[in-house]
Parts: sequence; C-alpha cells; structure tokens
Amino acid sequence: MTVGILMEKPSAARNGSKAWGGTKGTFDGVQYVIAHARGHLYEFVAPDKMVDPSLAGKYKNWDLANLPWDLGDFSWANEPIKDTTQVRNDVKQALSGCDEIAIATDWDESGEGDAIAINTLVELGLTGKKISRLHFTDESEKSLQQAFKDRRPVQSVYDHPAFKKARFRSMFDFASMQWSRAATHVARQSGQDTVLRQGRLKSAMVKLVGDQLKAYNDYVKWPFFQNRFRDENAVVYTNPDEPRFDRADQVPQEYTASPVVKDSAEMRRTTPPKLLDLAALSSMLVSKGVKAQLTLKTYQAMYEQQVVSYPRTEDKTITPQQHAELAPLADRIAAVAGVDTKHLTHREPRKTHVKPVGAHGANRPGPNVPFSLEDVEQRFGTAGRIIYQTLAKNYLAMLAADYEYEQQKGHVEKFPDFKGVANVPKKMGWKSVFDPDAGDEDTAGNEDESAHGLGTSAEPYVHEGANKCPKHPSMKWLMKQLEKRDVGTGATRTSTYSEVTSAKAKNPLLVEKGKKLTLASAGEMSWLLLPDTRIGDLSLTEEIYAGMRAVAEGSVDPDQLLARVADWVREDIEVMTRNADAMRATLGLTKTEVVARAEGVWTAAPDGPKKVSFKKVWAGHQFTDDEIGRLLAGEEISFEAMSKAGKSFSAKGRLGLSEFKGRRYVGFRLKVPDRPEAWCKRSFSEDEKRALEAGQILELDGFVSKNDKAFSAKVSWDAKAKRIVPHFGDKKSKPRVKARA
Repeated sequence: MTVGILMEKPSAARNGSKAWGGTKGTFDGVQYVIAHARGHLYEFVAPDKMVDPSLAGKYKNWDLANLPWDLGDFSWANEPIKDTTQVRNDVKQALSGCDEIAIATDWDESGEGDAIAINTLVELGLTGKKISRLHFTDESEKSLQQAFKDRRPVQSVYDHPAFKKARFRSMFDFASMQWSRAATHVARQSGQDTVLRQGRLKSAMVKLVGDQLKAYNDYVKWPFFQNRFRDENAVVYTNPDEPRFDRADQVPQEYTASPVVKDSAEMRRTTPPKLLDLAALSSMLVSKGVKAQLTLKTYQAMYEQQVVSYPRTEDKTITPQQHAELAPLADRIAAVAGVDTKHLTHREPRKTHVKPVGAHGANRPGPNVPFSLEDVEQRFGTAGRIIYQTLAKNYLAMLAADYEYEQQKGHVEKFPDFKGVANVPKKMGWKSVFDPDAGDEDTAGNEDESAHGLGTSAEPYVHEGANKCPKHPSMKWLMKQLEKRDVGTGATRTSTYSEVTSAKAKNPLLVEKGKKLTLASAGEMSWLLLPDTRIGDLSLTEEIYAGMRAVAEGSVDPDQLLARVADWVREDIEVMTRNADAMRATLGLTKTEVVARAEGVWTAAPDGPKKVSFKKVWAGHQFTDDEIGRLLAGEEISFEAMSKAGKSFSAKGRLGLSEFKGRRYVGFRLKVPDRPEAWCKRSFSEDEKRALEAGQILELDGFVSKNDKAFSAKVSWDAKAKRIVPHFGDKKSKPRVKARA
C-alpha cells in the first residue's frame, strides 16, 4: 500500500521530506509519496457562470434590480486559479497511483487547510480513494512523524467538519460581492464611476478609520485649570476631587509647600511583549517608511530562503519543539541583530510565549541565520534588514529577564488628599533588547515613570489640562482595533490593508500620509454609505464565526444560514439608498441617471485577459451584444454615432485604456488616423500630407465650418496627438508654404 501525502506548500513538503526520509520512500513500514499544493489551487467561478444560462444576465449585471441574489441558484462550482496548471498536474500525477491519500495541509481553526486539500482532491477526481488526515501542532520532524503514525480516517470529504466550516465562510464571502455591487450602483447614481468594494474586512477598516477621523476632526479642546503639587523629581500629586476651573485666574491660591510622605514601595515586573504577527510587524515597519505591500513581498522572499518563518501564520506563540530548534541559534541571531548576549538570561521556555498549540508558530527568525544585517540588506534590501532586526529582537526579548521596577506611592503631608505615584526602573530586562513602543509618538509612555522616585518636598502649582484628543488613525492603530474585535487574521489584515491602500489600485479606500491614515475618495463614499448597515457592523464577523462553528458541528444547515444573506442585502440596500442622500450632500454630488455598462473578460488587454466594465453607450450609440463581444475580443468595430453638436458621423475603433484626471479606465477608443487625412470636410492631397508630416504650416482654402460656410486657414499636424492644429491669427515667422486647394 502507498500513502500519498498532500501538503499545503513547497516549504511544508520540504519539512515533510526531512521528517519521513525523502520525497518518497518507506516510513513506519508504510510506503509513501509527498505532493504539495501552493495554497489554494481552485476558486469559485464568476456568479453568472454559476447559474443556469437563462439567469446569466441577471447575475452578470450590477443593477440593483438584480439584487439580492438567490443563492439557491448557485452551483458553487470551482475553477482553477491562474498559473497553477503545473502544480495541479504534479499533484494528480503523484497521487493517482496511491491507495490512500493523507491530508497534511495546515491544521488551523479556520479549516482553510482542509478546504485547500479537499477542493483539490474533488476537482482532480481523487476522492474515490481512502482519505485520512494528519494532525500536527507544527512541522517539526517529531510532530510530523507522530502525525503520520496517528493519521485518522476521513469518512466523507463533504461532511468533514473542518471543510464544512471553511466552505461556509468562503461561500458567505463570495456572496458578499452583492454589497460591492449595491454600493457601486449608488456611486454611479451619484455621477461617480467608482467601484466601492465592500466586505467584512474592507468595510470594517473603512468604518473604523472614518469614525476615528470624524472624532479627530470634530475634536474641540476644552482647557481646564486645577491645583496640583509637583516635587523636585517632577512627580505630580493630584486630588481626584479637586475642582476644575475655566481660567487660570479663577484657581484659588490656598495651598503652600509641604513635605512628601512615602506610603509604600513595592517591586513589580512585566514579562516580555508577545511575539509578532504579520499585522503588528507591518505596522511597526510602516512607521519606518516601509509600505505594507513591500513588507509582504520582502518577507515572502526571506521565508523562501528560510531566513524568517512562515508569514501567514495565525499563531501568537511557538511550540516547545520550535523553541528547542531556535534556542541554539540565539547567540548567532543576537550577533546579527546587534543584541548583547549578556541580556539573554532567561533561556528556558516561557509559559506566556511557548505553548504546545499552533501550527507554524508566531513570526520569528528562521533556521538560516544570515552573516550580518549587511548580508540581509544586500539580499533583500533595506526592508529585509528592518524585518530581520525587528523579528530577531522581538524573539530575543523573550529570552531576557522581566522588566522590574519599584512602585512608590506617597502623599503631600499637609494636604493628604493629593497623592502621587512613581515607578522607578530597577532592572531593564527585556527592554534592553526590544521595546515595541520605543519612538512611537502614538503610544503614550508611562507618565508615572521616574528615575529618582518620590521627592521629599512638593510645591503647589496651577495645572493646565484639557479633554483628551482622539488619536489620528494610523496603520498601527487600525490593526489594534481589528485585533481587539477579532476581525480577520494578522496576515489577512496585512494583505487586505496593502490592497486598499495601494497607490496602484483603481479605487483605493485608504490613503497613507506618512504614519497617518485617511480615507481615499472611494473610501469616504463607502464610509458615508455604511452607517446602520449590517456589512458595516463590526459584530458581523462574530456572527459568521458562530455560524462556522455550528456548521462544523452539524447543528445547522449552511444553506439555511446563507439564506439570511438575501434579507441582509435587501435591508442594506434600503439603508444605503437613504444614506446616499446624505453622502451626496456631504460630497457635493447630485443624483444622476446611471450609465448602462457592459462587462466581460477583455482577452486583448495589454497585461493579459482580465474582467472589465465599460460604458455601454458611446456618442449616442448603444453597443449591441455582438459588438460588446467583438470589443472584448480585441476586434475593431464601426457604427454611426452622434456628435455633441447633433451631427451624425461614422465612428471606428476598439476597446482601450484611457486616463482622466489621473484615473485609468477601460472604454471605447475612437480610431485616430496615423496621417493627416482630412479636416473640416476637406481631404488633403498626398503632397499636402507629406508637407504636414514634415512639420510645415500650410495655408489652404476649401475648409467648411459647422455652419456650412467655406473658409481658409493655416494648419499644421501634431504628430504626437495625431490631430490637425489650426493657426488662426498666427503672425509668427514660422516657415509656411502656400499650397493649392
């Protein structure tokens, strides 16, 4: 018997090969062969391809009249993801001859690894074999070896709990496209040819940033003045019942200097900061000028060379085995990162950081330790250098001692209601290695920290304070808000953030300005449409996760849960329609007639086939279905059009890329002659064409105006713009030729 082991990615297959003794062979008396995917190999087909052909038009068109969808119409069919042909062929070839197929993809809470494997087996026609599942906490040799021995049978791939859970979530996320179509339709009703992407994570980001920006921009400072005391060590003593006044001259001068009484002194400590996920790491790098997209790209390249660990992990801790593998490399890692090993005094596994759960473990340095930071920078650029040093210091901090300080509490002797606190650092511990908040203006320091502790005497003074100003949103702030609300994983937050802030995106939702985060034009429109919608409710993710658990347990039918989506979409369309009036008023827009649009795959696109949407009407002519098909195929079409002056003319052209106010779009492009052919109803002779192409200005007769009046004019040819340029009243001494009409 031969067991085919399907792993999620090439790196996992390499670890499996080390654990079992090669890409194929015998382990524990059983023959095996390893195959690997490359993440997801399949995805749902487009909505219009998932329904009966008679319904295709409804699910292809973005009009509100076609929403909400009836998800019962969907076949939920999959199609291969682009550029995965070779991987799929390799998997099928490796597993076809096996008697048993063991799923060894990532074992995670979302069930995503099981979805990757089962979708692959189903589409490749391999589910008729015996199927089993390997469960492992990480990809260490010991863990993988034991998982192979303890593999468990999968009775039915379709009833496999982890697969059902992941499939339900992917079906909901696919169905959430309806919200994007609804919001986009509202935008077009407002004269904006903008695609507004809505979804659980994108909408959450927009809602959080928009609300915080409003709070920040609406902030009004309300100063107050109050009596307080301050000693010679700058420790402040306050009385919570002390009255506040609107002006400094209103504060009564009723206090005098007084000795300070120390009430207590207690030693306290804090453990090292938690290990980083990709969102936290990327947030730190943004503050150093490294964009999220570059972080993702660079980290992936570093991971492929095993310089850092697997990027898309959901783990916040590492396993005992991972700790044991990395601990012997600690001194080498410290030398590269510039950390003095004298601080690494706590090398035993910390219960807060090392736990026997998880898969890939938190982000950390990999087994291939570079020679130096200069070596890292030479191979992976400045971003790679910052990534490695940050990860290294974060990991090494957990090998350092706790940060210890003495907390001193005291009061003003004559006025005991005024009390003060001083935290006196005693042992810097992990702070000597890595402080995640160092230099971060958005993170408030410990205002009670004092190198000298409580003083001996305190003087009264009038303190000026104010209501606290909300923080301006930043990536770091946003990622903390999303983590607090459990919306998305660290890796998903980072990749989605990269997508919605990309300067190359057609309709970005957010804009980075240094460390600050604001709403892009599309983001502001989305935010104004979101109030009181379900898609804009941050608790939606919690509801979906509860549904995932219920589906996995078999206590609820996923179709019943998905049936609720139609009501949610219907309700949100009503809410968005109401919000649209306020949105238009805020942005100075007016309600307009929605321009009909054609959609499809533009096979002749400059950068390869892609789905596009373009105006269905050009110069008064509405493209027929046949013309739309020919345009998408890259063909040239001709038709009778109408000018703005109401004149009929023959138009010829094809689909192309154009730009308006810095935004690129796809649309019909009128064919422009490469040579000067005619102007104002007068055709040029061959001699005239050659003269114009040579850059000469010709003085010619026989032109006809819009009012059908004949006139003479001096003209030249703009070769770059491919158009005739008239020179009315031109008195410059540029060479010109008198030509015959």
